[in-house]
Amino acid sequence: MYKYFKRILDFLISLVALIVLSPLFLIIAIWIKTNSPGPVFFKQKRVGKNKELFEIYKFRSMRSDTPADMPTHLLNVPEAFITKSGKFLRKTSLDELPQLINIVKGEMAIIGPRPALWNQYDLIEERDNYGANDVRPGLTGWAQINGRDELEIPIKAKLDGDYVQNISFFFDIKCFFGTIFSVLKSDGVVEGGTGVIEKAKQDVKDDQE
Repeated sequence: MYKYFKRILDFLISLVALIVLSPLFLIIAIWIKTNSPGPVFFKQKRVGKNKELFEIYKFRSMRSDTPADMPTHLLNVPEAFITKSGKFLRKTSLDELPQLINIVKGEMAIIGPRPALWNQYDLIEERDNYGANDVRPGLTGWAQINGRDELEIPIKAKLDGDYVQNISFFFDIKCFFGTIFSVLKSDGVVEGGTGVIEKAKQDVKDDQE
């Protein structure tokens, strides 16, 4: 029952947030344009619910000549591509705010597995084992507050699967506030710490045996 209510709640919250945050959107847009040539928004093909592709929106945080469809951590020198404004936007996760548009459109949820790049085949395949491709991807999620990009793919997929198996209003609230703490601390591992990661590793190991 909550899964149906969740969509309505996501739509209403995101629509209100877009209206309230519109002045902030304008300030960020001006900063990006004065800081680096190129568009304000960055669009990228991602994997949505039931593995349907959609274009995710972000505030552009990297130079326009950055290689497309490549995770930042795989670039030879990522820092060389990140703009001055982009460094702050990424640190504070403000670059993710335009995804409120994706949520209003029904392509994403506020809480859920982060949408994989269309060419992250290993992550997509691993998520199939846990049903994590069967729900709308989220602006933030359980894996993000327990490691973010520091997580190995099997661990990330397992945590995404844990979320899918335990979707509830209170679990979403836990992920929401965990995200706030994560952003404030500006680190990759928060609520649950390494204990959550180690438990997920053990669970993955058990599943493979």
